[in-house]
Amino acid sequence: MLPLPSRLASARLNGTLVTIDKNEEPMSLKAAYSIQEKVIGLLGVSSESWKVGSTSKEAQRKLGTTEPGAARVPKQFKYTDGATIPVFANHDLWVEGEFALRIGIDLPPREQPYIHEEILTAIDGVAPSLEFVGSRLKGGIGKSGRFNATADGGANVALCTGKIVSNWKNIDLSINQVDLSLNHKVVASGLGNKALGNPINVMTWLANHLRSSTGLRAGEIVSTGTCTGLVKVSAGDQIEANFGVIGKIKANLINAVIR
Repeated sequence: MLPLPSRLASARLNGTLVTIDKNEEPMSLKAAYSIQEKVIGLLGVSSESWKVGSTSKEAQRKLGTTEPGAARVPKQFKYTDGATIPVFANHDLWVEGEFALRIGIDLPPREQPYIHEEILTAIDGVAPSLEFVGSRLKGGIGKSGRFNATADGGANVALCTGKIVSNWKNIDLSINQVDLSLNHKVVASGLGNKALGNPINVMTWLANHLRSSTGLRAGEIVSTGTCTGLVKVSAGDQIEANFGVIGKIKANLINAVIR
């Protein structure tokens, strides 16, 4: 049997499902992130984008955790507004409307924790985004658990980001509403405060999560967790999210072809 990272990478490309044996299951977050990094390495070039998940109570309950988790998005699963996105039906697919924040200056590794004001200054743009989440693990997201979901790319299937809004500092993201539509019908709504009280708090969490390793670099984009909750989707669906003054974003799902 192939090593777990190889099986997870293959499942992401060919639509299969993975069973994690007890002797290879990550027993800590450190071990889970180590597997995640190996999977991303096997998938090839990483994008400039990160996803942060489990930033709402709903998402935390679904994964059985009390804290966020993060993953870098592989380049081949990063899309922009209007994209047609191939997906596998058996990967337990859901979509979330999320604010994506872009870093304007490097936030390098360091011992001292980053604080809210530093992060607020470092952000140079906001964009609407759709994150498609799912699981390559048998049992789906709800039965995978925090460690296994982290190993499996933070449950990321694809990330689609829209146009960057640079003039945003006078907009309170915590009370900015997001409306999520499925096949031209609004099916979920929520505010930015669903993501750790404010998407800026999510970015602060990520900067501190990465300050002992890679840090964050100027130009990187971070999708900050659901404002709308999870909505079940499948191939053939058309998804749109309206972020008000921040803008709108659309994506279409189709059945993936095995690579």
